[in-house]
Amino acid sequence: MLVAPNSRPQAWTHPSQKTTLTILSSFATLPFVCFSTEMSAPTSNYWNRSLRAAPHVARRSHFQTGSVRTQTKSTVLPKEENPMKKQLFLMLIVILTMALTACAPGDVPAASTGGEAAAPAAGEMTFVGTPRNETLILDELNGSLDRPDFFNIYAPGVAAGRGYHELCTDHLWEIDTTTGLQYGSLAAELPTALNDEWTSFEIKLREGIYWDDGVEFTADDLAFTLNMWLETENIAIHGWATDYIESVEVVDRYTVHLNTTRPQPRLAKDLGVTIWGNRLYPMPKHVWENEDAASFAFFPPVCIGQYSYRDHDPNGNWTIWELRDDWERTSVGQITGKHGPKYVMWNFVGTEEKRILAMINHDIDILQDITPESMEVLTQRSQTARAWHAGFPYADFDDPCERGISFNNSEFPYSEWQVRWALALATDIKNVSLATFGGMLRVSPLAVPPVAAVQNTYHKPLVEDLKAMTLPDGYAPFDANFARDMAEIFNQQGIGADLPQSEEELIDLFGVGWWKYDVEQAAKLLESVGFSRDANGKWLLPDGTPWSISINAPADFEVQSGRLAFAVADSWTKFGIDASANTMTAGSFWNAQSTGEFQAGSYWPGCAIGPDIFPNIRGWHQKYIVPTGELAPGNANRHSSDEIARILDELEKVTSDDPRNVELSKELLLQMAREMHWIPMFGTSKFVPVNEYYWTNYPTADNYYEGPWWWWSNFKYIVAHIEPKQ
Repeated sequence: MLVAPNSRPQAWTHPSQKTTLTILSSFATLPFVCFSTEMSAPTSNYWNRSLRAAPHVARRSHFQTGSVRTQTKSTVLPKEENPMKKQLFLMLIVILTMALTACAPGDVPAASTGGEAAAPAAGEMTFVGTPRNETLILDELNGSLDRPDFFNIYAPGVAAGRGYHELCTDHLWEIDTTTGLQYGSLAAELPTALNDEWTSFEIKLREGIYWDDGVEFTADDLAFTLNMWLETENIAIHGWATDYIESVEVVDRYTVHLNTTRPQPRLAKDLGVTIWGNRLYPMPKHVWENEDAASFAFFPPVCIGQYSYRDHDPNGNWTIWELRDDWERTSVGQITGKHGPKYVMWNFVGTEEKRILAMINHDIDILQDITPESMEVLTQRSQTARAWHAGFPYADFDDPCERGISFNNSEFPYSEWQVRWALALATDIKNVSLATFGGMLRVSPLAVPPVAAVQNTYHKPLVEDLKAMTLPDGYAPFDANFARDMAEIFNQQGIGADLPQSEEELIDLFGVGWWKYDVEQAAKLLESVGFSRDANGKWLLPDGTPWSISINAPADFEVQSGRLAFAVADSWTKFGIDASANTMTAGSFWNAQSTGEFQAGSYWPGCAIGPDIFPNIRGWHQKYIVPTGELAPGNANRHSSDEIARILDELEKVTSDDPRNVELSKELLLQMAREMHWIPMFGTSKFVPVNEYYWTNYPTADNYYEGPWWWWSNFKYIVAHIEPKQ
């Protein structure tokens, strides 16, 4: 159930409770689709499955969603039951049971809990009139769209998903995440430096690429797009572009020379994909040249990928794309010689229980983001659904962005480092982990994600520096015992028998540590900048007015960040702050971050895929700060720091393989931690299951030709390998 932007719950509701209430409230109108299957009671608990089910995977965890009693000093916590999670799980089973038995047997083939799944029925059609066995259907990660007929990716508040980013557009250089190497997509090859100063480059384009309206993609399109950045002041990318690009020259039909304002040894990473996508989406000059780049709807979109726009729901719930007849004249066609299904549709069906029912009933082939509890229901009720790992721990733990709480650091009181640090120390991180994803999270005190390559390069080597770090009064805030404490919690709950025993393995599982939960020190920091408490222990701003914090949270998308917002609000409420989570649709959520019109937000600005973190953190430079209300070209937190800017300027001058790159990056990450630039908390655990009823050859842990990046730009290459089930 989507909540209107700016609405605030009056009291904190545990995410599991919120989901259960949603199930109950929607039960009367739940659009059951009849299908037949055998039902059986759950025979095992998700969290009690042996880690040995996935012996080829680094050990993860045995987790249970729960609530840890708040104790500032003690790390040994009593074993306790979690009735809310149990209630949620049982309610999901009840709903599914009623749905499955609501119709006469055999109306529609469906997966059963035993035996072989029934084969797809011939002649089945989707609700939009396409053959089901020719239509790949994905869950829409961003939920319902605010402006479904608006495809201008450079305009503010536009969600880049629903197939437009994944299939319709393309980039100069893409990323193969199995190797970490970039390759030419629209570009024929990696860029060539034309001088020793790294300020002039030649970009060769792939020949024979066509827009879906029949016009060839040429150097004119690339140059037009880059010049549009430079000339259009009211698009977010303008500030970044004027700082980076000196000039653009068309040399011939397939060659562009790009001159930069200063040395740029990472041009392919800056203007190509390393994570998710890149801001450079070349646009067709013949369509855009007489339009206002900030307001042009670009509808219907003219595509350069192997799929064309076909139709969409005016209410913003679904968009469908159709394979081009000339798919060979695209980068995917040229590179792979393959294309993918005839139709690909993104469809948002609503609340999580409806999404799970849709996959069980084979109405969705790929789910973008679900909870561990729903994953358990799905594995019990479907013979054809699977996640990244076929068994426990199911999820992919190496999504290259981490979750936490961001602020608009240009607005009081979040402009004060003491306030940001106080909020970190007032966060009961163990409870937040348990309440968010049942403890199934790896903690991170640094502004980059704790994926293996990054954690081994930065988090682990910097532990001693974090231990030695002190606030100005000499207080040492780092707690290196997080992993051991989490293991003790699960052991006391009777579910830790298969957890790793060594310190090193526990750190690999839970992370290197985080900041202490110390409300007394948090109070000292607030009082040092004029905060006080009223008679009821509630915090007052220095002017004597009550302090309230609204945390922006995704509504029915990016579930980990949504739950995180509620859990953090609970910690801060217990500390005496009037804190609440403000659930928002995707467009509003992202627009608020860019314009800075928010107090706090459950965002994920810390991304990295390997040791060279600069391409993903260069935007933190203070030169990108714009006033609140304006679209930020970078540094959406509006954090001003001469020291961070100095280190970023040094990093920009070194190449990826220069040893100074890692040393400067370590210095940067420690400085960001000292300033509490934002509050990084956890790496991302992605439960993104697929349904093998109609389609097969998805990338999985045991079919690892790519990661499960259904929402990335390289999905156009992944989909080319997905095959119909014979």
